[in-house]
Amino acid sequence: MIYLNNKLVPRDKALISVFDHGFLYGDGIYETLRAYDGVAFKFDEHIERLFRSAGMIGLKIPMSPADIKKAVDKTIRSNKLKEAFIRINISRGTGPIGLDPRLCPEPTFVIICNPFKDYPEQYYEKGVKVVIVNVRRNLKSALNPMIKSLNFLNNVLANIEGMKEDAHEAIMLNYKGYIAEGTTSNIFFIKNKTLFTPELEVGILDGITRRIILNLADEAGMKLSEGRFIPDDVYDADEVFISSTTREIMPVTTIDDIKIGSKTGRITKALLAAYRKKVDEYIMAHK
Repeated sequence: MIYLNNKLVPRDKALISVFDHGFLYGDGIYETLRAYDGVAFKFDEHIERLFRSAGMIGLKIPMSPADIKKAVDKTIRSNKLKEAFIRINISRGTGPIGLDPRLCPEPTFVIICNPFKDYPEQYYEKGVKVVIVNVRRNLKSALNPMIKSLNFLNNVLANIEGMKEDAHEAIMLNYKGYIAEGTTSNIFFIKNKTLFTPELEVGILDGITRRIILNLADEAGMKLSEGRFIPDDVYDADEVFISSTTREIMPVTTIDDIKIGSKTGRITKALLAAYRKKVDEYIMAHK
């Protein structure tokens, strides 16, 4: 069942117009959440970011955060899911062809809730391969990556390049050649027991999982450094990992065919265990 404009409809009847500006122009925003045991993890943080994205493109969301929470819970229950992948999609709506947002009187609001399939355990035990691709991350002053936009072609092109190298994820640089982020992930690396990650000013999304990791590392007494880094910095790292809502914390053991460390890193594993403990505590508190 799909939640479409204030009602649940069967998947095959969840249809939108070809004149929807999300389809025509990628004019809209989204959020991806993960449900554990029927509870959407860090719901408030995701919805706060959804509203921020909406404000950055001048889009008025037709529901309050509380109403969205009810709609998400209703969609999870209607699909009888415990472990779920949730996508909230809001486009500018249907209107005549043209770029003027005023052509669309009402946004199109969609919630998709699918069963979540765990990544193979070997990804966490042995790590994955990523590549640094030639496709550059969108220039912040042109299309700010802080907006979770339906206009995802930048990421799609990077992913296509990564797929040609049989990589799990493609890492993009910004226009100055600094490491930015993956197509659907943030990147971290560890050297001399210090945790490094690109700063927001490089032009990246402030991932919800990214925030949690920084807090966990700080609580553990680790040194933290958010800054501007080049590929050689990660090639020379002791440990590297990527993070996202669905992946949680996933170790990286190969970058551009360069081996990182001798095996999956101890600190990465410790952060993953701490993250999953945080998830368990959240789910218990919100059941």
